[in-house]
Amino acid sequence: MANRRPSRAPAGGLNPTLLRVTVPIALLLALSSCVSATMTAAATGATVVAQERSVGDAIDDLTIRTTLNKLFLDESLSLYNRLSFSVVEGRVLLKGAVEKPEHRIRATQIAWRAAGVREVINEIQVTDQGGVVDYAKDTWISAQLKTKMMFATDVLSINYSVETVNGTIYLMGIAQNQKELDQVIALARDVPDVVEVVSHVIMKNDPARMKKL
Repeated sequence: MANRRPSRAPAGGLNPTLLRVTVPIALLLALSSCVSATMTAAATGATVVAQERSVGDAIDDLTIRTTLNKLFLDESLSLYNRLSFSVVEGRVLLKGAVEKPEHRIRATQIAWRAAGVREVINEIQVTDQGGVVDYAKDTWISAQLKTKMMFATDVLSINYSVETVNGTIYLMGIAQNQKELDQVIALARDVPDVVEVVSHVIMKNDPARMKKL
């Protein structure tokens, strides 16, 4: 019987055995990438569908937030660190705690300087209370409510913004209907250590919102 010589790849080519191994792997990786991209796109699409704000409004709100960050940072680092804000379809909700009433007034003036702002809601507290301990508790309260909302089957939590200041929960966003908002408020009041729940949520079919759209 004639001795078989080991197969050799043509000059400048690849070994056939190597091709049989690498090609399926390459195809598998390509397929995995496609599946991953498809799943990411689907997830993004689902988020856009679930959220009442349009993509354009969401981008506009992000632009306003970026502008507000710069305006407050340029004004005062102390004020910037004491305040936060939510932006939904051009409506700005200011939150936090300051020591003097004039700081509260100044914050409203600064907020109106951002292009695209349609409304400024000032819920800034004037108090000398606060600190790391209160901040930690407030963060815990907000986290508890967000978790409750996420697992509530009749609540589209993506449409809500939640923040707590000295035990007071501030709600901002767009509700599907009054029943959904009532449920969110009930969940908020059920969180331990909550002092008060303040809602600036508007309905999905609010006339002012419809006029804007």
